[in-house]
Amino acid sequence: MNIAMLGSGFIARFYATSLHAQRRIDRVTMVYSRDKENASRFASDFGLEYYTDNMQEAISHPDIDVVMISLPNHLHEEAVAACAAAKKHVLCTKPLGRTAAEAKRMLQLVEDSGIFGGYLEDLCYTPKFLKSLESVKSGSIGRVLWTKSRETHPGPHSDWFWDKEKSGGGAMIDLACHCIEIGRNYIGKHVKPVEVMCWADTQVHPIDAEDHGIGLIKYANGAISQFEVSWCFRGGMDLRDEVMGSEGTIWINNFLRTGFETFTTGAGEGYVAEKAEVNKGWLFPVGDEAHELGYPNMFTDMFSAIEENRQPQETFYDGYVVNAILDAAYKSAETKLWEPVILEDWRGDEGVSYEKGNTSYDADHFLIKEEKLPNGDLKLILRNKKTGEMSQKVKYS
Repeated sequence: MNIAMLGSGFIARFYATSLHAQRRIDRVTMVYSRDKENASRFASDFGLEYYTDNMQEAISHPDIDVVMISLPNHLHEEAVAACAAAKKHVLCTKPLGRTAAEAKRMLQLVEDSGIFGGYLEDLCYTPKFLKSLESVKSGSIGRVLWTKSRETHPGPHSDWFWDKEKSGGGAMIDLACHCIEIGRNYIGKHVKPVEVMCWADTQVHPIDAEDHGIGLIKYANGAISQFEVSWCFRGGMDLRDEVMGSEGTIWINNFLRTGFETFTTGAGEGYVAEKAEVNKGWLFPVGDEAHELGYPNMFTDMFSAIEENRQPQETFYDGYVVNAILDAAYKSAETKLWEPVILEDWRGDEGVSYEKGNTSYDADHFLIKEEKLPNGDLKLILRNKKTGEMSQKVKYS
């Protein structure tokens, strides 16, 4: 498919690099930038036939099959509206909108026009995430009780990120959108997010938005999802996920400390990794950043979904739900209270409940814990089903 790239900055270059790698058949052939010089440079770097500083010209070009939005957050809705009017399939970078209301309008535009809408949430396509999600869905860790996702780094690369009006917020709108959707996938997208408790503050930078935030999202089935995000972290970009289930645990380190380490005196000036702050001493490069960040898997899913006339793993609806959770997080950061997630359009299960799945030891007792002691004895902690009384039983070695 022929792709029109809207935007010529950091993320657009990551996307184009991924799309043109390893002889992929879907290619960027047109680039739009508000700065025509930037558009010309992008076109030259990626061997594109067309470039323009007119968004409508890029979207409506007869050779274009799919439009990819890699623009600042405040321009997403305008671009989606233009794609809907031109009946061009659209893929939009995260976050979908600055608010749930904005995201909902974009969702409606896509659905009313009958075009394909893909939400480019790359961290839900990393190899480690996909493998762990498969494990969770197969039941290998039992019922998911708690998820935790962390993304921290020294701050974004463009001025508009730091502008609260253009971005829609600070570190949370930029980074927690990843963490929230990671948690939703593990817990189950059909499970309704109920309420959010959040702390956020501006700890370091002279900006109006938050540069650090921590939140808890409560789901209808009792699961809790936690996000930790910051633009204050020094030392590179830290991406980590954890999932705790009733029968197991998963830990993932996606970036920063992945087993690839090198030392240099600084003699060279090569690129190290995204958000790396130094180029000497002990460094933590990433073998294939695009792959480790999920871009190839994401684009394979998106373009296959278009061809197969199906929904991709990440849709505009998912982007809307993420924005609704973020709205609650921002409100909670102000009120210091649990705030409800307002979803005017909920398409999942209602009233999800769960069984605690207590394990019986015998007819009269539940088994709380079984533990092998250093001397080889086996200790069992039990609870009487009728009286609730706790007891222990030791099986001597």
